[in-house]
Amino acid sequence: MPSALPVSPADTSTTTTLVHTPSARTSEWWRSAVIYQIYPRSFADASGDGIGDLPGITGRLKHLARLGVDAVWLSPFYRSPQHDAGYDVADYRDVDPLFGTLDDFDEMLTKAHALDIRVIVDLVPNHTSTEHVWFGQALAADPGSPERARYVFRDGTGPEGAEPPNNWTSVFGGPAWSRVTEPDGTPGQWYLHLFDETQPDLDWDNPEVRTEFEQVLRFWLDRGVDGFRVDVAHGMVKAEGLPDWTGTSSMIDGAHEGTAGSEDGSTGAGNQGPMWDQEGVHEIYRAWNQVLAEYEGDRCLVAEAWVEPLARLARYVRPDEMHQAFNFSFLTTLWDARALRSVVNASLEANDEVGAPTTWVLSNHDVVRHASRLGLEIPGSKPNGIGAGDPQPDEELGLRRARAASLMMLGLPGSAYLYQGEELGLPEHTTLADEERQDPTWWRSEHTERGRDGCRVPLPWAAEEPGYGFSPTGSTWLSQPDSFARYALDVQRGTPGSTYEVYRSALRLRREFSLGTGSLAWVDGLPADAESTVLAFVNREVLVVTNFGPGALRLPADLELLHASQDLPLAEDDAVLVPADTTVWARLRG
Repeated sequence: MPSALPVSPADTSTTTTLVHTPSARTSEWWRSAVIYQIYPRSFADASGDGIGDLPGITGRLKHLARLGVDAVWLSPFYRSPQHDAGYDVADYRDVDPLFGTLDDFDEMLTKAHALDIRVIVDLVPNHTSTEHVWFGQALAADPGSPERARYVFRDGTGPEGAEPPNNWTSVFGGPAWSRVTEPDGTPGQWYLHLFDETQPDLDWDNPEVRTEFEQVLRFWLDRGVDGFRVDVAHGMVKAEGLPDWTGTSSMIDGAHEGTAGSEDGSTGAGNQGPMWDQEGVHEIYRAWNQVLAEYEGDRCLVAEAWVEPLARLARYVRPDEMHQAFNFSFLTTLWDARALRSVVNASLEANDEVGAPTTWVLSNHDVVRHASRLGLEIPGSKPNGIGAGDPQPDEELGLRRARAASLMMLGLPGSAYLYQGEELGLPEHTTLADEERQDPTWWRSEHTERGRDGCRVPLPWAAEEPGYGFSPTGSTWLSQPDSFARYALDVQRGTPGSTYEVYRSALRLRREFSLGTGSLAWVDGLPADAESTVLAFVNREVLVVTNFGPGALRLPADLELLHASQDLPLAEDDAVLVPADTTVWARLRG
């Protein structure tokens, strides 16, 4: 017999516990926005070279308008040698020819704004490319020079300085220091790179660095962008003296296996060590906040900060600093009702303390897509990439859970980020040939971490076209799996029950019921057999229920069904049943 969900006024067995009240500040768009991440090289290719570009984005903006998103965030498109997919920036004020021109950017921005879509661009302030003019000047200059002072150069240790200045390791694997050859040809100083050796860290104690980036902000704000997603926002300032540390850095420290979470919402997703989350970063963001305040239109700063506990992450979004911070604790929580309730509670409590919205996210360009993570033996666990020789996710189960997770996330108050292709239900490319991999994680980890290429595969737009419509020539910079045919947009658009239509309806209802600026009250007093398997909350007048299974859940007859992540069966008495791994939105009739 399915468990019942007694939430009607006539049944006093359940109560609601209010933990978040509706936002009184509804005019600032970023407080409730649904923002869609575009990874430019994999979104749409107009030139035919197999690599996505800005004209390709422009040509597909109507898709995003029909989907119903409020804004887009573009991963880097700046001039770059592309050693780390554009996160190694050589010129912050120009577009890489791979993606087009500044005129192409302006055209894309103008069309997006005409469609009422705001545009956030990526900013990479922790490091530059080794091909940035500043780093060339640093290599040509002497130790102690102003040119070297822009970066973290240090003398080595040991005989003749042959050992690195400290024992730090790179996020991508291997040492975090590389030694240079001085202009006279002798072995010289070492420079810090928390990521690839082609990405030298800037020294943010240097006023020249701070001035330069404030000017970069103004360059793009003057062109009309609506905000910046700040890469490695928690890493720009290092502990004084660069002390040794016995830990190791990784893309997601401690979160490869996932966790059921804790009372403060921590999942192990926070980076630890003297190179992360130092007090000095907050001074930088207070200065940037003032720069954005000079411009009309509620421009926003978004922190990519792998920081825990959530109360510490909330410090990045205090009123005079940034406006949003990705909730990676939520992303890394296992598929578990109690754990998700805990992380949502902690998130809302921490952000309410500083008057900021919570910014929910399930997938991005750095993690295995949640349609695949949730199909693993430990649903929601976090391998750093999946390859052909690794345990494979259950594709059907993963998609079912992903749709349920997304509908649950979109029912929460605050802002939400979608990663391109998740509206199609795209899985990770888990059988990508290792010889195709381009992520520096793959070789810097000595082939122990497969890295992020599997979530960066070009999108399928048309099932019957070469390259699934990604490029007019059929070329794709990474190969697409055959399974992408059934996920293509053209076979989902207008098809009732498709993942695309589930997302589209959810975004429409989210806006109609003002859920982004809404409330959250937990439904308590559920039947004993449902307490650990059902997550139920009320946002304004909408009841959101996720059934984690294994059994079905029976909806009361006096509930009006608004939306569901799957088709819902009927019981013999015509009552609506919510199967396992399904989310529904409903409200009381009348």
